[in-house]
Amino acid sequence: MSEADGSAGADGSGGSGGSADELLAWRKEFPSLEQCVHLISHSLGATPRRAGEHLAEFARLWSEKSITAWEEWIPEIDRAAARIGRLLGAPAGTVTMNQNVSTIEAGLASALEYTPARNKVVYSDMNFPSVSYVWKSEERRGARVEIVASDGVGVSTEKLLAAIDEQTVVVPISHVLFRSSFIKDVAPIVKRAHEVGALVILDTYQSLGTLPLDVVALGVDFVCGGSVKWLCGGPGAAYLYVREDLIQRFSPRVTGWFAHEHPFAFTMPEQQYAPGIARYLGGTTAIAPLYQARAGVEIIGEIGVERIRHKSLRQTARLIAMVDEREFTLRSPRAAERRGGTVVMDFHGAGKVAAELNRRRFFCDHRPGAGIRVSPHFYTKDEELELFVAELDAIRAGR
Repeated sequence: MSEADGSAGADGSGGSGGSADELLAWRKEFPSLEQCVHLISHSLGATPRRAGEHLAEFARLWSEKSITAWEEWIPEIDRAAARIGRLLGAPAGTVTMNQNVSTIEAGLASALEYTPARNKVVYSDMNFPSVSYVWKSEERRGARVEIVASDGVGVSTEKLLAAIDEQTVVVPISHVLFRSSFIKDVAPIVKRAHEVGALVILDTYQSLGTLPLDVVALGVDFVCGGSVKWLCGGPGAAYLYVREDLIQRFSPRVTGWFAHEHPFAFTMPEQQYAPGIARYLGGTTAIAPLYQARAGVEIIGEIGVERIRHKSLRQTARLIAMVDEREFTLRSPRAAERRGGTVVMDFHGAGKVAAELNRRRFFCDHRPGAGIRVSPHFYTKDEELELFVAELDAIRAGR
C-alpha cells in the first residue's frame, strides 16, 4: 500500500513500497509524542524539545544579568514578531507581540470611533466566543453588533457580504472556524469591506502554521493569532499584524508604557505613541512566552507551511473516510479547499468518549454542538490515525 492510500508501516513511513513521509524526521524534536497519540494541535500543539532550552535561556539571563536582562529581553519582542512575520508574508516592522487575541482585539476596538452614521460591527456566530465578548462590550461605547448566522459548519460569504454596508466600521472574522475547521473566503470579504470604508480584522489562530498565508496579497487590515495551537508554542505569545499604511493612523486607548515612543523617559501625563508598530503594545510585555514559543515557529518556518498543508489534506481526508465508514456525523467541510487542519465528528455520547480517549492519552477534545475535534499535524504518523479510531471504537464497544 502506498502512502497515498492512508496506510502506514510500523514506522509511519507509508507502508511497504510507499515513499517515506519526510516530515516525520521532525518527530525527534517532540519527545512527548512517543508517550501518547497527539491529535489535538488545533487546541494545544505538541511540546518542542527546544522550548525548554529556550526557557532556560530566559531564566539564565534573569539569574545572571538581573535588571540588565531587559537589554536582551526587549529585543526579543521584535525577534519574535519577525519570526511570525515571515510565516504571514508580512513586511518588516508590521508585526508585534502581545499575550492573547482577546487583549489584541480589545486594543484595536479601543482605537475605533462609532458615530450614528457608522457604528456597525459585522461577524458570524462561529467566531471564537471571547472575541465576540470583546465586540459585544463595544456596544457600551455606541457600537451596533450584527451577527451573521451560520449553518453550524460554514458561513455563507454572500450573507456576510450583504451585512457589510456603509454603516460598517469593522469586520472581525476568523480565517478558519474553530468549531468546524471551515475556511472562510477572505478576499471578497476584504474587497467588500474596503468598498464601503470598513476595516477587516482576520483571526488566524486556527490557520497560521497549517495553511499558507500571505497577508499582503489578501489586503487585510489587521491579523491576529497566537502560539498555543498549530505553532506549538504554548500559551502567552500572541501576535498582531497591522497593514503598513495603517500603522500611524490609530492610537489605541487600551495602551501602556511599552507603546510610548520613549518608554524609559517616564513622561506624564499623556501617552506619546511610538511612531511604528510598537504603538500597539500595552504595558509590560510577557517575555518568557516569547522564548517558549521560539522553537515551534522556527521549526514550522524551516519545514514550510505548504508541505504541512499537503500532508494535512491527505491525513484529514483519511480521517473523513473513517468517519464515513462508521456513519458518524461529519461537522467539517469535505471539500479540501474549504477544510482546515481539523476533522470534527459527532455521535451519541461523543463527549464522554472524548474524555475517556484523553484519559488513555489519545489526545483530542470535544466541543458542545460540534463533536470530537481531531487534528493531525506535520509530526503525525499515518498509523496514529488508525490507532486513534481503533481506540475510539473500543471505548464505544465498552472495552
